[in-house]
Amino acid sequence: PSGADHPNMSVDPSLLTPYKNTGASEASLRQISEDAFYVVNEVVMKRLGHLPILKGDFHLLPPKVQRFIAEKAELMRPRGIFICDGTQHEADDIIHKLIERGMLSKLEAYENNYICRTDPKDVARVESKTWMVTKEKHQTVCRTAEGVEPIMGHWMSPESLSTELDSRFPGCMAGRTMYVIPFSMGPIGGPLSKIGVQLTDSNYVVLSMRVMTRVCNSVWDALGDNDFVRCIHSVGLPRPVKQRVINHWPCNPERVLIAHRPPEREIWSFGSGYGGNSLLGKKCFALRIASNIAYDEGWMAEHMLIMGVTRPCGREHFIAAAFPSACGKTNLAMLEPTLPGWKVRCVGDDIAWMKFGEDGRLYAINPEAGFFGVAPGTSNRTNPMAVATFQKNSIFTNVAETTTGEYYWEGLEEDYKDKDPEIINWLGEKWKIGDPGVAAHPNSRFAAPASQCPIIHPDWESPKGVPIEAIIFGGRRPAGVPLVFETHSWEHGVFTAACLKSETTAAAEHKGKNVMHDPFAMRPFMGYNFGKYLQHWLDLKTEKRQVPKIYHVNWFRKDADGKFLWPGFGDNIRVIDWIIRRLDGEANLGVETAIGTVPAPGSVDMSGLGDIKWDELMSVPADYWKEDAKEVRAFLEAQVGPDLPKEVRHEMDEQEKKINSL
Repeated sequence: PSGADHPNMSVDPSLLTPYKNTGASEASLRQISEDAFYVVNEVVMKRLGHLPILKGDFHLLPPKVQRFIAEKAELMRPRGIFICDGTQHEADDIIHKLIERGMLSKLEAYENNYICRTDPKDVARVESKTWMVTKEKHQTVCRTAEGVEPIMGHWMSPESLSTELDSRFPGCMAGRTMYVIPFSMGPIGGPLSKIGVQLTDSNYVVLSMRVMTRVCNSVWDALGDNDFVRCIHSVGLPRPVKQRVINHWPCNPERVLIAHRPPEREIWSFGSGYGGNSLLGKKCFALRIASNIAYDEGWMAEHMLIMGVTRPCGREHFIAAAFPSACGKTNLAMLEPTLPGWKVRCVGDDIAWMKFGEDGRLYAINPEAGFFGVAPGTSNRTNPMAVATFQKNSIFTNVAETTTGEYYWEGLEEDYKDKDPEIINWLGEKWKIGDPGVAAHPNSRFAAPASQCPIIHPDWESPKGVPIEAIIFGGRRPAGVPLVFETHSWEHGVFTAACLKSETTAAAEHKGKNVMHDPFAMRPFMGYNFGKYLQHWLDLKTEKRQVPKIYHVNWFRKDADGKFLWPGFGDNIRVIDWIIRRLDGEANLGVETAIGTVPAPGSVDMSGLGDIKWDELMSVPADYWKEDAKEVRAFLEAQVGPDLPKEVRHEMDEQEKKINSL
């Protein structure tokens, strides 16, 4: 029978591919496609027939989503299917069940706040097990020097991925519920927003995705016949479980795999229930897959905060800033200015999707709906707005807990100094302030709704976005790098961002505090060939576009005694003030150096700071930068090689000449 008679008929153009070169007419091809759709649809519906639908109406879903669910249900064999609607009632039911099972417990000191502990082997992003899958290797990674392992992405062939998936996913959800999560990255229906559907057997993921993305039935209406990003996740521990489950946290850390198929807009994640490994709307979708979509469609998906800064005169400026994970993006996005008359409002703290508008300006949206912040170091001293945000309706993972039902982590000692609390650390053991070790895991997290932030910007959900005037890059650099400098041009800014370095943090599995390359703060999140990514940035500059100015900051420079030269936190508004005055074209603010324009003496408001070693803080040491220039050249030639755009190579050559003349 013809598929045209089917009430949910929707022709998938991909079904025509095998017949394109047969000489058949367009009408014949359409008939083939319709018949193929009908047959495939009937087969998957029959396969699904034995599975109970625990919640939701499967037949009301878009046909493409029905097929996606049915095919993966046949593969992973869950005990039933639960179609999420994102409501509070749904969340309350899941929370109640997780409390009964021991995975979640309520933090009694707050309203609707909960804590969980993971298996100690499942605590961070696992970069070494994260892959990009393309038919041709150099779609994903650059043509590196012989024997050099690419650090900007890991490539896997489709054939190897098939083998890896076949060894993990068949039957992986046995005895568990398959949750279907419809979610929108960005305001639902917005021009730059994208829709994903995640399948998962983790109810912790359901709760967290509800905080971090927009999950509701309206997503189905916005999707219609359009395509979506397919997200498949399993903790990798089918029932009956044959190994010990620690902290009621199912996972399979020895078998972790996070794989992306950019051409298919598809993500496969196995074995981890933690953070960016399992909340697939975050780094996997919003950066790795989205950067591929952005490349194809002419926009940018970046690891950046977005902030609105209002001067005492009342004029507001929007700034985007890229720092590696755990280097202070959330603190800057929610900065509480120490200078009078200034106001900061947060648009987003981690990811920016940016596109040039018809007026030539660059507009940015925050595709997320929540904050997934690093807990240690977050306090009323360092980030009072973040603390205010997670006072309710939040989920804490791997933090410590007091016996009075409060959260605790390193950095909160001042808040608890008069309480001397009894603490249960992240491992579930008794602990007191001053004991050896740490109370909370260094990568412990809070997930909190962005809407609860006291300084969330009124336009944070504007579909159009906000206009970006400046882009800041920065990292943890203990030596050599000045507090702030402005790059000479868009091209020089792209080169500077390509040279970004930072000390490693606990956000991934790295050990120690080595300074490593993290270009654009995107090293762990690069979705395609880094050389093409650089060229994409360069090509965004046209005569009709007002490209933002690009800056580099370093809050973390230390003196010979290992003490920070700059107070940071709320005092970073002083650097923002200098940047904005530079944007205004104010004279006599800068001093030209080999690497860019640094503030002139007296151009940064230092009132009330006491003794600041200005000359050391702003210095560009010749010996340091000569060695750095050699290392940068070696890095780019080894890691990017012939894929390095000529404009970036030119900027490297010119800066090296300036440095060598110091």
